[in-house]
Amino acid sequence: MNYETIFLTIENDIGYVKLNRPEKANALNQTAWHELKSIFEALDENDDVRVIMLSGEGKHFCSGIDLSLLLSVQNIAETCDARKREKLRKLILELQSPINAIENCSKPVIAAIHGGCIGAGVDIVSACDMRYATHEAYFSIKEIDMGMVADLGTLQRLPKLISEGMVREMAFTGRQVFGEEAEKIGLVNKSFESKDVLLEKVAAVAKTIAAKSPVSVRGTKHILNHSRDHSVADGLAYMATWNAAMLLSEDLHKAFQAQSEKRLPNFKS
Repeated sequence: MNYETIFLTIENDIGYVKLNRPEKANALNQTAWHELKSIFEALDENDDVRVIMLSGEGKHFCSGIDLSLLLSVQNIAETCDARKREKLRKLILELQSPINAIENCSKPVIAAIHGGCIGAGVDIVSACDMRYATHEAYFSIKEIDMGMVADLGTLQRLPKLISEGMVREMAFTGRQVFGEEAEKIGLVNKSFESKDVLLEKVAAVAKTIAAKSPVSVRGTKHILNHSRDHSVADGLAYMATWNAAMLLSEDLHKAFQAQSEKRLPNFKS
């Protein structure tokens, strides 16, 4: 399936989403933001997809927001200062929504990162369930060098992934954190020596997840997100209610039967 700025294929229960503006280092223009949201909302509802792999075409994963879009923010046509700022707030919320769509997608999203992952690229991967990178990949909260505060989710999500001190160092300095250091601090699960190896290993992880019970995988993502944002007591109470409704599934029976017969289970979406 082809979009103007993103390439999408679906194969063997895996949705392969690839940012596709290599001539612009996969910088995200207005079209790309709309397509990113549309794709992840569609994949959320697509029964042919159980897990999603997100990567970038060309030399870089994503170099952030396209400068043309950033400059347009300064040209909001409104004479009233309050109305101008009201429109700016709405625009920022609109730019946050595609990244929220990644986090809210019921299917696990795995980011395969090579080259630069800058600014909005960090926002995007922070919303993914897992991140893998090449050694030469680098991450930069670049907004600080542009006289901005990162406003699309990095400062909210990254402290849930790595130490607060490291988040602050990255956010205050804008320095580049390369793949092996990213693995060391927990920003990525693992870094690999080349893009080819990265894509091969991430695809293998995606295939493993795609073979599991879709109901269990979707439920696990939902519960992990809920637990991240609530206390342990709240999370356990919610978990009890969730499994009271979801535990006695067809997939549970199929999993037990497959184990007793020493074979792999075959789940429907």
